[in-house]
Amino acid sequence: MSAYHQHPALRGAIAAFAISLLSSPRLSAESQAPTNTSPALVTAVEGVEVVVSDLSRSRSFYESLGFISGAEEELSGTSATQRTGLARAQVRRVQLTLGKEQLTLVQYLSPTDGRPVPLDSKGNDLWFQHVAIVVSDMDRAFAWLRSQHVAYVSSEPQTLPRWNHAAAGIQAFYFADPDGHTLELIHFPKQKGDPRWHTRTTCARAPAEMCLFLGIDHTAITVSDTEQSLALYRTRLGMLVTGESENYGPEQEHLNGVFGARLHITTLRASHGPGIELLQYLAPRGGRPMPHDARANDLFQWQVVVRASESRLVAEAAEATGGRAISRAPETGAVFVRDRDGHALLARGRTGN
Repeated sequence: MSAYHQHPALRGAIAAFAISLLSSPRLSAESQAPTNTSPALVTAVEGVEVVVSDLSRSRSFYESLGFISGAEEELSGTSATQRTGLARAQVRRVQLTLGKEQLTLVQYLSPTDGRPVPLDSKGNDLWFQHVAIVVSDMDRAFAWLRSQHVAYVSSEPQTLPRWNHAAAGIQAFYFADPDGHTLELIHFPKQKGDPRWHTRTTCARAPAEMCLFLGIDHTAITVSDTEQSLALYRTRLGMLVTGESENYGPEQEHLNGVFGARLHITTLRASHGPGIELLQYLAPRGGRPMPHDARANDLFQWQVVVRASESRLVAEAAEATGGRAISRAPETGAVFVRDRDGHALLARGRTGN
């Protein structure tokens, strides 16, 4: 039995269930209506960053899922402090690629007092976030995970029922990485999802038997109030709502281990890159808030990296909708902000005036 399976945080992790709703879901009139006619402030979701305790261990884990790693880099001094909001920050980073998407692993060499993912984390806690990895064949992917003794969060893969028209036939399964971060495997039937998930060119360089892990469809974040969050992501940042769904029932409960779970799921997308899903728990309520003193080196820290026409305006948008700006890096144009629920965004773009 591997260390991954024995890790206590992995056994205790409970994930929220989220799905991508690219398959022409029924949108409300409010969601379809444009909020303004100006160009979108956020033009792309460039990737997701996650804090890990051991960069080498985590890199090996993600490479086993088909990610290709680039060169490691080390950041320190003023640039690292401005990027993280932490004095005397020193980090090791490696960018991983799966398909067209990027996932960056970050290990803090200083300060080293980052807190782990809480052992009793649940999907309705507001620090929850995950990334959804698309697979070409769920049965083969699940069998591969079993052979690697990866820790399960779901009991087994679940297929969404016919009554859920937007998501019927989608298969999903949750598991965890060495630090207890929840990951999703997702498989789309032919009529759903981005068309590229159904073409061999997605992994043309890989042998057919290894073409399992294709790319990242979305990252999901738990929010306290969907409409309040849309004030930032849709109205201010200009992301497009591409799907909505209300998910409940036995499949939902088996996937996230939360009895009576009922979720309102909203999918947003920029012009390029993976989606951002907002997960609001209608039941059970009472999810814990992000710690007020959350810092960039905490292991429950995820960060969505976006490209913006003016990064300064992203900071203004966060502050105007109940969030806050943490730090700015004038020489690179990067701005680090948190939304109203504490989820982190790193916006890159020109600073403007």
